[in-house]
Amino acid sequence: MEKIFYFFESINPVLGALYATIFTWALTALGASFVFLFKKLNRAILDGMLGFTGGVMVAASFWSLLSPAIEMTKGNGFEKVFPAAIGFGLGAIFLFLLDKVLPHVHINFKETEGIKTPWRRTTLMVLAITLHNIPEGLAVGVLFGGVASGIPEASISAAVTLAIGIGIQNFPEGIAVAMPLRRQGVSRFKSFWYGQMSAIVEPIAAVIGALAVTFFTPILPYALAFAAGAMIFVVVEEVIPETQQDEFTDIATMGFIIGFIIMMILDVSLG
Repeated sequence: MEKIFYFFESINPVLGALYATIFTWALTALGASFVFLFKKLNRAILDGMLGFTGGVMVAASFWSLLSPAIEMTKGNGFEKVFPAAIGFGLGAIFLFLLDKVLPHVHINFKETEGIKTPWRRTTLMVLAITLHNIPEGLAVGVLFGGVASGIPEASISAAVTLAIGIGIQNFPEGIAVAMPLRRQGVSRFKSFWYGQMSAIVEPIAAVIGALAVTFFTPILPYALAFAAGAMIFVVVEEVIPETQQDEFTDIATMGFIIGFIIMMILDVSLG
């Protein structure tokens, strides 16, 4: 792990954000590749993986984003928490608006949201997962941007740890995208292709986030909280409801707890 930290310390942080999110994208692709081995996925396993994803995202939102945003803000009381509160709210509003405008469909292929479109339901589902991945890439990017700006609370170890956590939850997410597509009759290759493409937005969002913070350093606490608010919105609006639609809710809940614990341990011990 020390060698990984040293590698990222030796390169430009914006480039580091790109490399880190290429890693998270690669794990999504690895998960999506499971369609070449299996055609169906047990619903209990799917719910457990989605719950795990939600747990990682919630833990990362606090330990990697909100807490540092508050710590790096000067002052006391309301003054200290104000940037985090504003950023968190704006992040949630941003995803709320995207959710209402961007056409997409949930994993169960039953609920279509956003503006009406003639696009196929498989395309709409990929757009839904792509929507989820925007705040994940942004979160990694703004941390690397904070490193580039010399903010003490933003360290390479914290940024890399966040990327590792997001990468871990991207693996089951890749499975959760590709498998339903395969079950709908999409070919193995197309299911894999759509599955891995759902995370290609992460490197793009990461570079944008890193550059924004690099050029406008004072926005870092707002940007960290913004990413946290967007991630929490995704979990509450999309991930958790999807796991509560059948008899495997307990499995999903335990998956959430396990994901939260793993991300908390990673962030506190490595970040």
